[in-house]
Amino acid sequence: MRIAFYAPMKPPTHATPSGDRRMARLLMRAWEISGHRVELASSFRSYDRGDARRQLRLKNLGERLADRLIRRYQTRPVDQRPKAWFTYHLYHKAPDWVGPRVSDALSIPYMVAEASYAPKQANSVWKLNHNGVGAAISKADLIIGFNPDDAACLSPLVQVPAQQITLPPFIDAERYHLSSLNRTPYRHALAKRYGLNQNVPWLLCVAMMRNDQKRNSYEVLAQALGQMRDQSWHLLVAGSGPAERPIKTAFDALKGRVTWMGAQDENALSALYGASDVFVWPAIKEAYGMVFLEALSAGLPVVAGHSAGVASIVGHNRNGLLAPQGDPAAFADATTRLLHNTSLRTDMSKRAQEDMLKTHSLDHMGATLNQLLERVMAGEAA
Repeated sequence: MRIAFYAPMKPPTHATPSGDRRMARLLMRAWEISGHRVELASSFRSYDRGDARRQLRLKNLGERLADRLIRRYQTRPVDQRPKAWFTYHLYHKAPDWVGPRVSDALSIPYMVAEASYAPKQANSVWKLNHNGVGAAISKADLIIGFNPDDAACLSPLVQVPAQQITLPPFIDAERYHLSSLNRTPYRHALAKRYGLNQNVPWLLCVAMMRNDQKRNSYEVLAQALGQMRDQSWHLLVAGSGPAERPIKTAFDALKGRVTWMGAQDENALSALYGASDVFVWPAIKEAYGMVFLEALSAGLPVVAGHSAGVASIVGHNRNGLLAPQGDPAAFADATTRLLHNTSLRTDMSKRAQEDMLKTHSLDHMGATLNQLLERVMAGEAA
């Protein structure tokens, strides 16, 4: 079946890497491996930082683009038109002005994934966008969420409650799974390159360095590790960004125990996951965190800050440990527990990879999306 795909926040063709772009690409691949033909309907970005006049211009532009798409699709032979529309990630800063309009004109199902609706934005500078998101969600035939926290605010808008479903987030896990099979050579190579001691546990952190919750998470991590200076460990940090200087300053008291590696490509990251012992990230205000999926795919036990989205990936006392969000002392206690219990780390590593292959893999998501689409096309509740 031909599916029209759209990502109003950031198209999968965008030049700048991000988790949003990555998930858009993964969803396209998931549809493709389940046997469907996916075409990018538009690369139009409706994203706005809070300018009401600009939002109106974007709305008008989006609707004109939708009308242009409608005319284009209607000139095609019937068997070459999209039979369903799928929008990824719409919220008050990036509404979907295109998908509902096209879906109505072509009489095809309108499906969305990772939609969020914040009632507190009803009278904010994003009022127009907020109303647009609400209208789009109300028209959706299927609403897929990856973060359980989003469900409560979406539910009142859903015409048929059974059309709303929360699925486990996913990645293409193969690269990271294979890295766990090469732990020894990866560890030797990294030790040689960075002058690391292979006889102490390596903690790994992978995150961008932004002046938002990312910086807050780094600061909690620095405070937690500061309470563990009498223990044996070394922290590896992969990431860069505009907040790099203040983030590094937060770790000043831990000089000599932190190796800053900067931004790393996927091959280098998979080697880091494979070579390390514990993945640590406080995840302040994190939706769910792609890095946790990567770490668990490599069999790396996780210590994370607790939220509903993160807990949908990191099972406490199963494949990792969860600490109350923003609590350095609790985070230090959880990390210490894993550092001092090698057998627990081994058990969690095994369960981590089992969970990823069973629940969070690309193949699993492809099969699930196909089942949901079949129900939507048949007019059944999801």
